[in-house]
Amino acid sequence: MSLATVHSRAQEGVTAPPVEVEVHLGNGLPSLSVVGLPEAGVRESKDRVRGAIATTGLEFPARRITINLAPADLPKEGGRFDLPIAVGLLAASEQLPADELPHYEFLGELALGGGLRPVRGALPAAVKAAAAGRTLILPRANAAEAARVRDARILAADDLAGVCAALAGNAPLDRIAPPEDPGPPAITADLAEVRGQHQAKRALELAAAGGHSLLLLGPPGTGKSMLARRLPDLLPPLDEDEALEAAAIRSVAGGAEESTEAWYRRAFRSPHHTASAAALVGGGSHPRPGEISLAHRGVLFLDELPEFDRRVLEVLREPLETGKVAIARATRRTEFPATFQLIAAMNPCPCGYLGDPSGRCHCTPDQIRRYRAKLSGPLLDRIDLHLEVPPVPVDTLTAEQPAPEPETPAARERVEAARERQRRRAGRVNAELEPGEVEAACRLDTAGRQLLEQAIRRLDLSTRGYHRILRMARTAADLAGAEAVTAAHLTEALGYRQLDRPVD
Repeated sequence: MSLATVHSRAQEGVTAPPVEVEVHLGNGLPSLSVVGLPEAGVRESKDRVRGAIATTGLEFPARRITINLAPADLPKEGGRFDLPIAVGLLAASEQLPADELPHYEFLGELALGGGLRPVRGALPAAVKAAAAGRTLILPRANAAEAARVRDARILAADDLAGVCAALAGNAPLDRIAPPEDPGPPAITADLAEVRGQHQAKRALELAAAGGHSLLLLGPPGTGKSMLARRLPDLLPPLDEDEALEAAAIRSVAGGAEESTEAWYRRAFRSPHHTASAAALVGGGSHPRPGEISLAHRGVLFLDELPEFDRRVLEVLREPLETGKVAIARATRRTEFPATFQLIAAMNPCPCGYLGDPSGRCHCTPDQIRRYRAKLSGPLLDRIDLHLEVPPVPVDTLTAEQPAPEPETPAARERVEAARERQRRRAGRVNAELEPGEVEAACRLDTAGRQLLEQAIRRLDLSTRGYHRILRMARTAADLAGAEAVTAAHLTEALGYRQLDRPVD
């Protein structure tokens, strides 16, 4: 047989499109050419494959070899095609039986000694292989990650020799079973550890219940970062589909897979304020996900928000609305999911001590306005809650008290109950409601309409701000177990739009 076809998978965004590796041995002077839009890493595979076959003790065909990676218009990159190319060469030269190849898919980079090295994007490949009804053979280092796909049949290989022995029927490869369900993640940071700040804790619970974005405004050391790091534990654990979706993004980014215990834990990403736009939204010549995609279904925390480059922050505007980010290049367009919950923190003024009882702040209103103007109006308009976090009183901070009772478990129960009401009503959290759905879910009585009209005129709210206040009021009602949105819920929601107020 002079032609063999081996199934594999490319990587495009967080998907794994199919690739057929066709190997043809023809007459003529010995040569090897790879066609089908291969990148440099794929073109170099011929040398890795040659070395691996030789050191495994097999024969590299001395023929005119043509390797076609189909479809031809799909870019292929990296060393993920080394193993399927090697298997195709050995099958075409009749050193391996080709009858069983249609039932398998192969991924893996080959070392010159024949060993298999891990590749990025094993999890999306396992999802697609399971859907196609094929068994996926890949490096052992990727096997545990790929086995999280419950319907997938995953075989782990250490080297090319082991793959050849399995295909020849001499020694089977290890089948990797899915890990046991670890159950919900344990709470790692409790709200009770934050002294005082009762309004901020309430705002955090409101944000968790409705999926709202939150900006904490206060002097240094008031607990803004502590509060932010407790948001993931307030959120319900990921379900199986959400966990798989988030893990697929991490797999494509090349990050190490977390322990089984952390499988259902919401992500918490906290990039430094020197991060570039590409680091935040993703990019590169071969686009990879950025921080906002790695925070998918989790929390993105931006500390010292005004210290970020303004152009970097502006790239958040579209993902906050759409829940996805599209990266366009001359020859390709890649889309990554980015449904994240934004929580940010900033000082109230340039020196950071506006409103401090010590009176150490001497910033003028103009200086404060210029400082806050580092954040554009359209970006602030997309943040649902703006809350001041004042200094904790000394007596509250130093008072002796017994070990505090945990607050997060009870708060998480209230959040889960509120989200269940939202799921039954609209199938999604309130922050994701479309304008028409907001109007239907937040019908106001006469007192509520009058209150909202006064707030719109006084605060000069945009249409987006109007809808966000309605969404927050709906979440406050859900937390209270109320069917209707009342003036009390609207009043609470309006109290969290503090940056809409002018600086005196």
